[in-house]
Amino acid sequence: MSMIEAVLVDDEVKALQSLSWELTNFSDEIEIIASFTDPIEALGYLEGNRPDCLFLDIEMPTMDGFQFIKNLKTKNFPVVITTAYNQYAIKALKNEAIDYLLKPIDSDDLKDTIGKIKRYNARNYTAENLEKLLLKFNNNPIRKKITLNTDGKLIFLESDEILYAESDGNYSTIFLTNGNKIVLTKKLKEVNEILPSDTFFRVHNSYIVNIGKIKEFLKTDGYVILDSKNKIPVSRQKKSDFLDLL
Repeated sequence: MSMIEAVLVDDEVKALQSLSWELTNFSDEIEIIASFTDPIEALGYLEGNRPDCLFLDIEMPTMDGFQFIKNLKTKNFPVVITTAYNQYAIKALKNEAIDYLLKPIDSDDLKDTIGKIKRYNARNYTAENLEKLLLKFNNNPIRKKITLNTDGKLIFLESDEILYAESDGNYSTIFLTNGNKIVLTKKLKEVNEILPSDTFFRVHNSYIVNIGKIKEFLKTDGYVILDSKNKIPVSRQKKSDFLDLL
């Protein structure tokens, strides 16, 4: 049976000892790997360590539990709020906690919480491994697709599906042949590194075009016309390189 590795945070030493005793006494599925009375120290630990679950007290003088959650740099593990005051229940669940345990902890309540922790971690484990599998699959040179990471999801595209990319400061927009757009939180320079150089060319500081989608090149005016009838400028600095490429 796989143990649930837990971290405890409570500013009172006696409360921390009591919580530790309750968790391990009521369940043989929990292993406490670290406990803290100082929330700042706990935040530092969680920056470099990922437990299966965090049990977090609300009433702490230097930083309450809700402030603690907001200060977490990564939230890739479930948080269970523990407190002696039941008025925090709704707020706890609204602050990204998966459950709420009232002290002293009831064994049946803890059993239900453990079930929620397992379901949460099972979903995350599946999602992480699926992402790794998809990335590995699409990095295969035989079937390689262009991988774009946006809005918490991975999008896999064939080169032929992309018309051009346009810069918007710290963002970039990918324009697709089907009329859709994908906004990325990447500068165009980063997008240029993702797109295969044998198919795409940065014709301007603000534009990358799919060479296969170019219908016309107006050399005098310094523009390319794409199959989609989009008119994309070619900078003077890029013009010579672009002509060599063609």
